[in-house]
Amino acid sequence: MSLSAANPQMSTAFDICWPNGVEAQPATPLVFASPHSGRLYPDDMNPALDPLLIRRSEDAWVDDLVAEGPIRGAPLIRALTARTYLDVNRDPTELDPRLFGETLPAQARTLSPRVAAGLGVVARVASGGAEIYDRRLSLAEGLSRIARVHAPYHDALSRLLSRARTAHGFAVLIDWHSMPATAAPGIDFVLGDRFGASCRPALTDAVETMLTDAGYRTARNFPFAGGYTTEHYGRPERRTHALQVEINRGLYLDESRLETTADFERLRRALGGIIARLAAADWRSLLDA
Repeated sequence: MSLSAANPQMSTAFDICWPNGVEAQPATPLVFASPHSGRLYPDDMNPALDPLLIRRSEDAWVDDLVAEGPIRGAPLIRALTARTYLDVNRDPTELDPRLFGETLPAQARTLSPRVAAGLGVVARVASGGAEIYDRRLSLAEGLSRIARVHAPYHDALSRLLSRARTAHGFAVLIDWHSMPATAAPGIDFVLGDRFGASCRPALTDAVETMLTDAGYRTARNFPFAGGYTTEHYGRPERRTHALQVEINRGLYLDESRLETTADFERLRRALGGIIARLAAADWRSLLDA
């Protein structure tokens, strides 16, 4: 299996699935994001680790699971580049000193918990803790990845949220992820709102109610409280609410082979119904925007 699915000069870091396939005035304050479902591995990555082991870090097929979003009026931005190449759900200054062979910039956040775990903006390890590289990267490599992938993704996401605020007075970002089945045993979905800091409680309450009505088991903020995207954009006082939703991969995926199971379509239909309810909700009243 080869990881080479993109040219090293690749400039397309993301795409946006627009409602009806056309960019138009937002019909809803909702914006969907799938930052970790990217499947492209640029040629300049040159990993030493087995390709299947690297791919287990992907939030595989999450973008497909939430494809109802654009149908219901919520644009979906999805990273195309794999998170092990460049993780758009990290602060761009989260640089791992154990990965780079040079002195890092003074503003680098080398002591963050994510960097300590080897999961900075350029990951040092894959899912399970295996080292991705048998070499140190140059700082130029890391900064180039940030410029080509992280910066354009967040520029586009910021513009989507700005459009929603302009049209509706506020924006509601749902950041979709998946988690290993072992991460939260007995839990189907984990809702991360930075312990209430990234959105009004009504948003988390509403999503949790929709999930439990559909028969799913939920938890809040443990083991995932929300990453960089939720923390960076979730500013209720600035009329932007952000919620991270983690989906248990055991609901739809054979994690050893990264293949969907017979339950994939059932989950996609269930999420489609939940997304329809999200799109129909009176967010202005719920959020008191």
